[in-house]
Amino acid sequence: MSISLDRGLSMVEHLARHPQGLPLTLLASELDIPLGACHRLLADLQRCGYVRQTCKQGDYVLTTKVVSLGLGFLSGAGIVNIAEPLLERLAQASGELVRLSIVDEDRLTWVAKSQGTRQAGLRYDPDMGMDARLSCTSSGHAWLMALSDERALELVSRQGFGTPAEYGPKAPTTIRALLGFLHAARVRGYAMIDEVFAPGMAAMAAPVFRRKEVIGVISIAGPRTRLGSERMHELAPALLAATAELGPISNASSLFGRPSLGKG
Repeated sequence: MSISLDRGLSMVEHLARHPQGLPLTLLASELDIPLGACHRLLADLQRCGYVRQTCKQGDYVLTTKVVSLGLGFLSGAGIVNIAEPLLERLAQASGELVRLSIVDEDRLTWVAKSQGTRQAGLRYDPDMGMDARLSCTSSGHAWLMALSDERALELVSRQGFGTPAEYGPKAPTTIRALLGFLHAARVRGYAMIDEVFAPGMAAMAAPVFRRKEVIGVISIAGPRTRLGSERMHELAPALLAATAELGPISNASSLFGRPSLGKG
């Protein structure tokens, strides 16, 4: 990959994590790009319609062109039509946030959600399209539990455990602790976390299989005051039924064309 392309993509990804925008000097500093090169890249991205300035000499922000590309891809891949009834049904049954993430080689990316009875309907979220942190999300644990320990640790080592600001107070921050979560999830058949991703939040998730390969994950998340361990165990049959139903019909979507490597 050329240096310019690598820097340009890094810039787009970095701005996606800062929707309020960033000034030129901070962008250059955080991405370790010379100020002049950073300015030229931003000018190119601005000319192509991917970046704009909030005002003259102001911060740089992404435009909706990036969002449009992503939503267009998801729509064309057929994922919305396939997943919508399953996610909505599970969201209505649980009353909580239900998410679908898909495996794309070494990444697990959230692509769709349904908010349950409180906000019915499948919708896209600001964090849709973001990669799940494998070590501290129920979605990440659900994917890793279906892999061998060696493969799971390889993926986590590549991504990292993150900083304290990126996970909850009970998150595993060592290999031994993470393996404890994964082994417990394998026994249950689904992952469960409590204040692992964020304070006050709980979640559960299960992998979607197609021909014994993990192609995605469905999760349920909510406040731990509502989504305690007993409630999660009650919802487990509905969650597992949804993943079992999605697997066989996923052939209709090209988005599920790249299953994970390795088997659990």
